[in-house]
Amino acid sequence: MFLPFAPNIGVSINGARAWVAMGPVGFQPSEFLKLALLVYCANLLGRRQKEVTNFNRTSRPVIVALVASVALCLVQRDLGGAIVMTCIVLAVMCMAGIPMRIVNAIAGSGVLAALFFTLMTSSRRNRWTAFLNLDETKGSFGYQVWQSILSISNGGVSGVGVGAGTGKWGYVPLAHSDFIFSTIAEEMGLIGAAVVIGGFLTLVVFGLRAALHAEERFGALLAGGVTMWFAIQAIINIGGVTGSMPVTGLTLPLISYGGSSLLVCMSAAGLLMNVARNMK
Repeated sequence: MFLPFAPNIGVSINGARAWVAMGPVGFQPSEFLKLALLVYCANLLGRRQKEVTNFNRTSRPVIVALVASVALCLVQRDLGGAIVMTCIVLAVMCMAGIPMRIVNAIAGSGVLAALFFTLMTSSRRNRWTAFLNLDETKGSFGYQVWQSILSISNGGVSGVGVGAGTGKWGYVPLAHSDFIFSTIAEEMGLIGAAVVIGGFLTLVVFGLRAALHAEERFGALLAGGVTMWFAIQAIINIGGVTGSMPVTGLTLPLISYGGSSLLVCMSAAGLLMNVARNMK
């Protein structure tokens, strides 16, 4: 996580210094941290399931790991990654049976921290301004979201055809990665968009089923954490692309272009499938 700050190999993209470029190889360390944090929390809470009410033995080490991970993301100006990590840990803590007063305290602190760090930088404030006043900012801060909405509306019900969309020609910035959903909706229409959303809903249903019927506590928490990770990140991504939420810069799991994101998401999906294969 400190590599992005190293001279000559750290890379800043869209205002976030969260990437590492070593010759032809480039990656985003925070993506790997999501999976590492999930595995750590699931393992610890799974092994200490009889001590969930013991703050020092369960909640404290998880909170320390979460705060350290979130702090590293915020230093890199990756607020979206910090939000997803917090949601993952909260989901695992809920499933592990951690007292709700602790979960609620973490959630409340997370919301306040997110608001504070949003107001700290002009780029994040601009995203909120674009979200709240899209009509007035469609020529400046809200250009990307406005063009995304135009592309989605251009698709109609059945779409303009695969490869025939115009948004990806430069009208919608990052149409191949963060805003891939707008390209899908334009070229495949409402039907294609519904298939993508339906796919994530199916993943959530089967993921939670795997968590409920897992043989071991660790597997249950791991499956539940992966499921909520994909669900939360998909909701935030699609919400930003459609103008329903502020843009965060998060990818659409398993679909968006991006080596680090795809590799980590496929690894997490593999862990989920392993838990599902060994259900009771």
